[in-house]
Amino acid sequence: MANLSSSRQKAVLRKYARKLKFLMMMVSIGIIVWTLPKQAKFMYEIQKGRIWTQKDLISPYNFAILKTQQELDSDRKVILLGITPVYQLNTNIADKQLEAFKNDLEIKWHTAGINDKLKDDYINTGYNLLKHIYDVGILKPDPKYQQNSQNYTITILNKNVGTDKNTGDLFTRDKALDYFNQVLSTRKDIDKSFLLDLVLNRMQNNLIYDDMLTSRLQKEALENLSLTRGMVQKEDILVTTGSVVNDEVYQKLISYKKAFEDSSRVNGDRRLVMLGQVLLVAMAITLLMVFLYLFRRDIYDDNRLVSLILLVITAMLAALSLAIKLQTPNLYYIPYCIVPIIIRILFDTRLALNIHLLVVLIAGFFVPNSFEFAYFEITAGMVSIYSIKNLIRREQFLLSALIITFSYFMAFIGISFIREGSFLSINWMDFLPFVVSVLLTLLAYPLIYIFEKIFAITSDITLIELTNTNAPLLRELAFTAPGTFQHSLQVANLAENAIYSIGGNALLVRAGALYHDIGKLENPLFFIENQSSGFNPHDKLPYEESAQIIIRHVSKGVEMAENANIPQVVIDFIRTHHGDTRVDYFYQSFLKNFPEKMINEKVFRYPGPIPSTKEGGVLMLADSVEAASRSLKEPDEKSISELVDRIVKYKLDQDQLKDSDITLKDIETIKTIFKRMLMSIYHVRINY
Repeated sequence: MANLSSSRQKAVLRKYARKLKFLMMMVSIGIIVWTLPKQAKFMYEIQKGRIWTQKDLISPYNFAILKTQQELDSDRKVILLGITPVYQLNTNIADKQLEAFKNDLEIKWHTAGINDKLKDDYINTGYNLLKHIYDVGILKPDPKYQQNSQNYTITILNKNVGTDKNTGDLFTRDKALDYFNQVLSTRKDIDKSFLLDLVLNRMQNNLIYDDMLTSRLQKEALENLSLTRGMVQKEDILVTTGSVVNDEVYQKLISYKKAFEDSSRVNGDRRLVMLGQVLLVAMAITLLMVFLYLFRRDIYDDNRLVSLILLVITAMLAALSLAIKLQTPNLYYIPYCIVPIIIRILFDTRLALNIHLLVVLIAGFFVPNSFEFAYFEITAGMVSIYSIKNLIRREQFLLSALIITFSYFMAFIGISFIREGSFLSINWMDFLPFVVSVLLTLLAYPLIYIFEKIFAITSDITLIELTNTNAPLLRELAFTAPGTFQHSLQVANLAENAIYSIGGNALLVRAGALYHDIGKLENPLFFIENQSSGFNPHDKLPYEESAQIIIRHVSKGVEMAENANIPQVVIDFIRTHHGDTRVDYFYQSFLKNFPEKMINEKVFRYPGPIPSTKEGGVLMLADSVEAASRSLKEPDEKSISELVDRIVKYKLDQDQLKDSDITLKDIETIKTIFKRMLMSIYHVRINY
């Protein structure tokens, strides 16, 4: 490219830029289509309680009617009740504990002070008591099986042979203690406390609950649960035109939809399904590119911004596809409103709404109840965009989240009334996914920060941070050049009010106004607003050098802003706020004092460029008007009005506003605002 002319180089770059844009579109379409589920789309929208407005629907084949969730839950409950908990009988425990009882009695007998003739009787009595309870069985009841009754049926396994018994017929530790007390109380010849202590120490559960085996039996039973009830035969009428979709009809339609999707998954041509998805997604992406080309050419020409937009769209649709494949319980958990919020803050309202509509339209082909989905998400997206139209405080994110939640709630109530026709039948837990979605939408805040850093974009949030007067450069300006700082504040107020009235980014123009003169930090005393002692250093300098010092505050300001990582969109205000005008004071002074000398006008002219945006043009006018107003000896309504008219006319005559997209009507509005604000600043009484 080194041998190509400048115009040829630009042409080559434009050519490759178009190819890169096309490649990004193809990659985005490819990723979206690749992630989408590959099955035919059921053609009917099914809503319970609605009147069927389409033609009579006749079953094209036999299919089973699916059970409702309530029926399945009821069947599962019955099945689980039919599975008795399994307890394993451990015969070794009884043998060990009976032998241990004899040993314990032998050890403690010598210190018990009981007649030796009674020893065998004690052994036999205690042994028989323990053997009886072990023969019957000892267990610890499980509370989860005692919800309906204290006693419940169990299955006892002894060497893989099962026997059903009721826990009321078995021993627990407390029942065994009562049994011992009852039996021993009838034996007056035995020391009850001595023998009772021995048998209680050797009482251990020999029926052990087998949770693993019980769970396996329950699982096997549930796996055999039938998911259907009855059949619909081929040629049967599912629903007729004008009839209400009641519970029975709704279940048949849902079953038909499931049968259709299963059939298409097996028999459908995946290549045709994919082709249809390619056509739909490609049309949506193409429409987006057309919109950018017609209405936001600045974004269309910047592949960096186009790549960001395609990335956001692709990521959202890929997330939806992943949720569908993972069979997420409810697709409303996905934070769809995060897309319009990000695009609105990074770009503008029209683009945010346009992209959100395209995302919802594509998603609508792959979610159940597409119309309801579209209504929920389009209205919520519009609310999210409108709620942050002018982002000037961080808490607006939280306020926006509350408003979005309220819009979801209103739509949820309305659709529930249409569907159910009853307030009491609304399942309020169905609203939980919307709440989760709104909470996840707050992730837009850190994502915006990441996108700003990666794609070098300046959002309103960054501009808010920049306009904080405690920012390092502004704090230094206020301390080192207080006159310039006050001038910048006044310019910011003038420009912000003007741009707000004619339409534009008020936050951007305020940031530009606050930073436009930071280059004066290099030599603050060479600028009249910072001269308080009456000493003017220009008095000892040639006019050319003085002009260059004044002009240099632009290039120095750009350098300082770049070193401080100020966004380029703000630096552009520093470059353009004087355009390519002359430093007329020193230029006219040179002509007056050296009429015979040849003059190089470029020495007295700012390098430019002239403003290329409405915000830049307004800032140029505000800067010149505010600076000139300080020279008014007796500011009154007439002098201020003449001053504003003269400054604006001069800028127009010098062609400084020809690229700034400011209309003549805008000019009149700007002048009116400047005049009113300056008269307020100088406390001029207006004649009514």
